[in-house]
Amino acid sequence: MSRKDSFFSIGGISGSDFISVCTLVILFGYIMYNQSRQPSAEETISDEGVIETPYEDLTSPLPAIAFDLPKKITFAGEDVPLAIPDVRERLDKELQINCYLHSNTIFLIKRAHRWLPQMEEILRRNGIPDDFKYLPLIESNLLNVTSYRDAVGYWQILESSGKELGLEITKEVDERFDPLKATEAACKYLKKAYSKFGNWSLVAASYNRGMGGMERALEEQRVQSYYDLYLNDETSRYVFRILAIKEIIENPVKYGFKIDARHLYQEEPLRYVEVSETVQDLVTFSLEQGINYKLLKRHNPWLREDKLTVKKGKRYRIAIPS
Repeated sequence: MSRKDSFFSIGGISGSDFISVCTLVILFGYIMYNQSRQPSAEETISDEGVIETPYEDLTSPLPAIAFDLPKKITFAGEDVPLAIPDVRERLDKELQINCYLHSNTIFLIKRAHRWLPQMEEILRRNGIPDDFKYLPLIESNLLNVTSYRDAVGYWQILESSGKELGLEITKEVDERFDPLKATEAACKYLKKAYSKFGNWSLVAASYNRGMGGMERALEEQRVQSYYDLYLNDETSRYVFRILAIKEIIENPVKYGFKIDARHLYQEEPLRYVEVSETVQDLVTFSLEQGINYKLLKRHNPWLREDKLTVKKGKRYRIAIPS
C-alpha cells in the first residue's frame, strides 16, 4: 500500500466510506437535537395567543405574538371609537410595544401594586375618574425622575405649574417629588381642564400638550374629539399609551405577564414625625429616629438637601418606616 493510499484509509475503511459514516452521525445528531427543542405535549397556545407552559419551565424562547385588541375599551367611562381604523392601529401599536417591553412592564406592574391604591383614594376624593391613576405610569414609570424639560416626579410637573398648583418648591423642599402631594396637585389641573373641555380624553391629552395647545388644535381643525385630531406624535400617542397600560395592568396574564403575588411591591408601613423647628442635620435626625439617612430619603424624596429650614408657623410631616 502506497503512502498516498494509507493516508485515505482508516482501519481498512476507505476514505469515502469514512466520510459517509461521519455524515450519518452528524445528521442523526441534528435530528435528535431538533426534536428536543419541539414543544412538549403539555404546551399549547391559548386563545389569547400566550404559550401555556408550566410556570417553572420557561427555558425555551417564546415566539412573538400579535395580540388581539379588546373588543371594547373605555377611558374614564368614555368609549374609545375602535371602529375608526387609525384609532385601532394606534392602540394596537402601543399595546404591542408595552407587551414586549418585558422588564419595564413587569416593574410597572410591581410598582403599581404599591402606589395605585393610594392614588385611587386621592383621585376619588377629588372627583377624578379612576383611569387617571395610569397617567403617572406613562409619565415616569412611577419613578422620581427629571425630564429634559425639567419636569419632575411621578406626575412630571414643571416648577411653574407646581407652584400654581400649590406645591412648595425651594432649594430644600420640592413637593413635586412627593408622589401623593403631586397627585393632589395633578387633580387640581385635571379638574380645571375638565371645566374647559368637558371630555376626559381631551383632559388627558392636555396634560401632555397643555390646555392652550389642545384648545388651538380643536379650533383650527374644527373637531371636538381627541380621536379626530391631527396632533404631534407625542400627544397623538399619549392617550393610547395610557389605554395600553390600563389594559395590561388589568389583564396581565392575558398578555403574558405571570407575576407571583409575593413579587409585587407592597405599601410600606410608616409613622410620621411632625417638625416645627429647623433641622440642621438630617443625618443626625434620621439616626435619632432609629433609621439611616438612606431610608429617610427613600420615604421623603421631597427633602432635597441634608438640612430642613422651618420658617415660623410652618410644619412638616416626615415619614419614618415603622
